[in-house]
Amino acid sequence: MRRGFPLSSSAVQHLTSPVSTASPPLATLLKSCKTLRCLEQVHVLIIRKGLVQDNYLISRLVSLCNSPSILPYVTSVFNRVSYPNACLWNSLLKGYCGHSTLSDSLSVLSAMRVSGAAPDEYTFPPLIKCCSDELAIRIGVGIHGLSIKFGVESDVFVGSSLIDLYGKCKLPEHAQTVFDEMSVRNVVSWTALVVAFVNSGDLGNARRVFDIMPKRNRVSWNAMISGYAKLGELSSARKLFDEMPLKNVISYTVMIDGYAKSGDMVSARYLFEQCPDKDTVTWSALISGYVQNGLPEEAVKFFLEMERCSAKADEFIMVSVMSACAELGRLDLAKWIDSYMSRSSFDLCRVHVAAALVHMNVKCGNMERASYLFNNMTKRDLVSYCSMIQGLNIHGQGVGAVKLFYNMISEGITPDVVAFTVILTACSRSALVEEGCRLFDMMRNQYSITALPDHYACMVDLLGRFGHIEAAHDLLKSMPVEPHAGAWGALLGACWLHCHTEVAEVVANRLFELEPLNAGNFVLLSNVYAAASRWFDVTVLRNQMVDRGLRKIPGRSWIYFEAAKVDGSTKMELIYIHVGRVHVEGRLGNSWFLEAGLGHIGNI
Repeated sequence: MRRGFPLSSSAVQHLTSPVSTASPPLATLLKSCKTLRCLEQVHVLIIRKGLVQDNYLISRLVSLCNSPSILPYVTSVFNRVSYPNACLWNSLLKGYCGHSTLSDSLSVLSAMRVSGAAPDEYTFPPLIKCCSDELAIRIGVGIHGLSIKFGVESDVFVGSSLIDLYGKCKLPEHAQTVFDEMSVRNVVSWTALVVAFVNSGDLGNARRVFDIMPKRNRVSWNAMISGYAKLGELSSARKLFDEMPLKNVISYTVMIDGYAKSGDMVSARYLFEQCPDKDTVTWSALISGYVQNGLPEEAVKFFLEMERCSAKADEFIMVSVMSACAELGRLDLAKWIDSYMSRSSFDLCRVHVAAALVHMNVKCGNMERASYLFNNMTKRDLVSYCSMIQGLNIHGQGVGAVKLFYNMISEGITPDVVAFTVILTACSRSALVEEGCRLFDMMRNQYSITALPDHYACMVDLLGRFGHIEAAHDLLKSMPVEPHAGAWGALLGACWLHCHTEVAEVVANRLFELEPLNAGNFVLLSNVYAAASRWFDVTVLRNQMVDRGLRKIPGRSWIYFEAAKVDGSTKMELIYIHVGRVHVEGRLGNSWFLEAGLGHIGNI
């Protein structure tokens, strides 16, 4: 940044001189500039006309900085002006606030003050917004103090920016103080105060301000509706939504997202159908809602409907669709989505996109593709590592999963509670008892992570599965919190596997208390008695189940086939041979995107 110096009398005369008569045509040319090349050509004209010191023209040129790549150029143009006025400084400062760091923006402000140009009401709003975006409250408070020093704190734009800053930093009382001290307020300042209270979760004060607003716009309505929706008060949100005079796509999207997060996908779908102008965010709210509520088929269905409507999907929608595909386990669908991503303009190097691709391929059984994607990621995060570790575990490669876990640590990535759950599960399924115990101790001692019930359940399963019944039971009893049914169930299963009747009875009685209507626990204990030839106890348990009206629900699996049609009918006999004499409720892929002539199999 250039150094400032005292202003001479000639400089003062230059600052107050009228704009050159040649300025308007050049200003018109500058207004039409859309690219750096065009900007350079107009700059050449300014130089040829000897107007490089014209504050008005150079200010217009500098204000065209609309990307980080242009910032160095406009800075060099600015540095050739001997005596920049406040307007020119403000143009440069706005460019830095929008396309550089807060630190660089503060350097521009410092240089402006050193040069003798006084900050005004146009200086502070972009700086305050920069602080808001980075939640830099301490710097923001300093800027607030500087605005008071220069007497512009009550300006409507400065004040609104300050309210926004304090609101985003969840300091609504400071926002209210700024608002109260403003001599002039507009709908933006009123709305900013509503948003400040909404962000802090104070819907009472938010509604109080909303109700006394002299004028409301769509932003203020949407802010209040969003506040109710985010806190789950959907009845209040819907009432306000219905009262809103002119709804827009944001209004509908906020309500759709609120309903989706509360699990009411029927209402979300209804409003989606009512929305007149759906945009990418609206589609994303509905599709991600279906994924979050365990309805992956509906998510894929609406994604394909979106394609048919020629709406453009963004990376967030694709991440949701990939999550849906992972839940379905559809390898054919995964290959299509993978190909779709490669054909489209998505940046596959983005960490969350690459991690979703890895996760989808892992869950759909394509470990070769998942490994390729993982190994070619420019930056791996905890999520992508956990996906690969889980994939190795699913495919019986527990040793590889443990090795990859240690590689993750060596890259400086700190494992969290989920990562330890994944790796302990891998150890359990691959009989890595010593390694599992070592990792469990590492979690508690080296990383100071308090073991959750899921971690204990993994360890109980690991110890119990390989015959350490007493050790597993002791571990459960040593838990600082009450073990959940999953942990007790894992131990009961181990007791059945190793015919350990004594511990099985203790564990089963606890499960009967936790899950009195779970027939599976009765069946497991009955199997333990049967293995020990205690047929009288088996009969007693079966009678208890009958008395309580309990019935073991048969397990079932979904199998997807790509069945060929011959003479207009599917060869059911061949499918029957393939699945054996097993009762399967198989649902064939119903041509979401493949014209394969697939149908539905009932109970074979």
